[in-house]
Amino acid sequence: MPLVYLCVRPEADAARAEHASFRAETGLGDDLDVHDLTRAPLPGDAIDRWSGFVVGGSPFNVSDPESAKSDLQRRVEADLERVAAAAADAETAALFTCYGIGVVTRMLGGEVSRAFPEPTGPATVGLTAHGERDAVTGGLAHTFTALSAHKEGAGAVPPGAVLLATNEACPVQAYRVGERLYATQFHPESTPLSFVERITIYRDGGYFDPAEYDAIADRVRATPVTEPGRMLRAFARLVTEA
Repeated sequence: MPLVYLCVRPEADAARAEHASFRAETGLGDDLDVHDLTRAPLPGDAIDRWSGFVVGGSPFNVSDPESAKSDLQRRVEADLERVAAAAADAETAALFTCYGIGVVTRMLGGEVSRAFPEPTGPATVGLTAHGERDAVTGGLAHTFTALSAHKEGAGAVPPGAVLLATNEACPVQAYRVGERLYATQFHPESTPLSFVERITIYRDGGYFDPAEYDAIADRVRATPVTEPGRMLRAFARLVTEA
């Protein structure tokens, strides 16, 4: 059974670009399926249809008041919680990124808030002792650069999770639940070029001052980013070789 990328970006251009990034960085290419949750609900047989899931980012925010969320966002979050619960119970495997980590954290009883945003661009991330021994993150450099842009985060892992990676601005950068559920705050699929293309789309999205776009883009282009993609490839191997 193939691995599938779950898209949760309503913007078609950003969704296509993110899918391409996941295809490249997992190393799966055309073998990575895609299902767009913003255009169709999660299929009833999803857990049986696919061997595992990688979940992209989104302009949605988990910490927004429920009354302010659209029907689409509430349905997307319910679908993602279904995948996360199955992975936590080892019925499938899943790697949630960016917005997705907030969905998983809240589902598990953790707190997601606006208290832990990060500036748009390169972020220095460090592995914990657990991260250095993990099947997916254990092969990465102890300290590495990742690309991030978000408005919310968590100060502590949710109940039952093992912290794998951290940094000062946003303490929860990656964690694992059981052996089959992973979540990252940073974007493991983004390379400098693809990240610049994405922030161009979200230039007026409230992640940064639009007047700082050129400086941010230049900084991203000049920053080598190698380890996050290795994490994605390790996860893909974990799922496809099981």
